[in-house]
Amino acid sequence: MEGLEKVLEGCERTGLAKLRHELERQWNGSGDWRLVGHEPLLPRGNRVSRLRFARDAEVRSLIAKRLEPAMARRSELIARRWLPSIGLDGACPLLLGSVAASDGSYIWHFYEDLGHWEWGNPDPESERVRSTIALIARIHTRFADHALLGEIRMHGPDYGIHFYETNVHDAICALKAVKPQPEHRQLCARLLERLAQLHEELPVRMQVLAEFGGPETLLHGDLWTINVFYSGNGVGFQPRLIDWDRTGVGPVSYDLSTFLLRFPESRRWRVFALYERAVARVGWQLPGRKVLNALFETAELARYANRVIWPAIALAQDGADWGFPELEAIDQWFEELRPVLPPSAVEMAEPLQWAQ
Repeated sequence: MEGLEKVLEGCERTGLAKLRHELERQWNGSGDWRLVGHEPLLPRGNRVSRLRFARDAEVRSLIAKRLEPAMARRSELIARRWLPSIGLDGACPLLLGSVAASDGSYIWHFYEDLGHWEWGNPDPESERVRSTIALIARIHTRFADHALLGEIRMHGPDYGIHFYETNVHDAICALKAVKPQPEHRQLCARLLERLAQLHEELPVRMQVLAEFGGPETLLHGDLWTINVFYSGNGVGFQPRLIDWDRTGVGPVSYDLSTFLLRFPESRRWRVFALYERAVARVGWQLPGRKVLNALFETAELARYANRVIWPAIALAQDGADWGFPELEAIDQWFEELRPVLPPSAVEMAEPLQWAQ
């Protein structure tokens, strides 16, 4: 495969030879494939690219993704062990092969190219949305209390209350280490006050999650609509989920809050109703809107706290210029936080009280 070694410079040579052999095997024979296109896929830059190869008049393409070793291992297990264990190996792209850097610092994965059948902007009542919600519900319900959860948890994050607690704690520690100039002192003080409030709310949020969060299951972990594609020519809208490198274990509210927030507020209830009906077929009964919003808020605030950690560390340890603008953006997220599902008039008058 002429040209492949230029893209994968620094990779282990034996692994590169095995990758060439595997791709040529899957592409019906060896010989004369050459790289003719290298297209970085935004917004990920060179970390994810579409590679095009040609042989005579034939053209093939695949997706190359550069991953940290731990993420690569999770993605491999999703494709070759975890999803196949519940009969849903077609829920993700086919993993064609992989090759590691010579120093082991990263791994390239190579996936089938799903083309341009990405999510787009479908109406909540469209077949595309219904099929996607059905797939998400099947993954969640089939993995609920599954025998493999311990293995998944060993390789991936725990997105339950532990995720909330540790991110709030670590964000406070990192932010306290920042020594802001006068113009940023109010920002840091305001964020510390927000985080202290989240820490105070921990016991009640833990109780609500324990009582209403439902069974633990496998979670995608990054369930944005941009990670939904459709295979084939779109007939029947067979959804495929990509970017499984953050997969982990936790309550469905973590995935659902991420997914629902990608829709305009006026459409979220209709999308959620599709999920509610799908899981009801296996006997799941989800809590009411007030409790759901509380669960969704816990997941979203845990993600906010996680985002505080990295610019705070960069400021405290390296004096990074980008740290304060990033913290300002996160502070604005806290300010603009609203219920995921639009609350009723009664719920707006009587919000759930977190602090004890």
